[in-house]
Amino acid sequence: MSDVSRSDSAFRVSRPHRADALRNFDALLAAARESLAEGGPTVPLEDIAQRAGVAIGTLYRNFPTRQHLYHAVFAEEVERLCEFAAQVADLPAWPAFEAWSRRFIGYDATKQAIQGTLDRNSEIFRAGREALRAAGEPLFRRAQEAGAIRPDARLEDAIRLVVSVAAGSFADDAQRERVLCLAFDGIRGAGRDADGPEDALGSPSGANAR
Repeated sequence: MSDVSRSDSAFRVSRPHRADALRNFDALLAAARESLAEGGPTVPLEDIAQRAGVAIGTLYRNFPTRQHLYHAVFAEEVERLCEFAAQVADLPAWPAFEAWSRRFIGYDATKQAIQGTLDRNSEIFRAGREALRAAGEPLFRRAQEAGAIRPDARLEDAIRLVVSVAAGSFADDAQRERVLCLAFDGIRGAGRDADGPEDALGSPSGANAR
């Protein structure tokens, strides 16, 4: 059965040690994420097992209930987002924060899909929230201290803005990207050139969408 371990420096999903069991575990989490995106939180567990290529009994051995499965999906999303913060930490200040914020959008979409199954007062939810703040705050502060983020903004403000914009309805992906770039410009304010003209992909910030 899956569980979540937490320390001051890590938020980890406890995974099986055997290679075959680990493959099944990861396949179930991947299948659950895909099924949630397509069918929402009420998708039959049998469909998730079939997508993962395992028997329903294998699913229940790892996740006795739907809530166990969705908690593990949530925890893995937090884990990945925290790891990504470390991966982009060596980028210039603004590209690092923008890249992490864009990754946060994907995490939030998964969280919204299963929010009805998450107890916001539970230890796992509190631990996840604290882990994300600990991962994102250094990136945000570094960009703010570099003058790349307006001085009156807070991390919660910036994240709330970008996820709200990303969740909107748009004519197509190109429009979504243009509007998202406008939101990032609002976060940057007058400090938008503090890191130079290039974004994390090595092209002028937002140029691919303008």
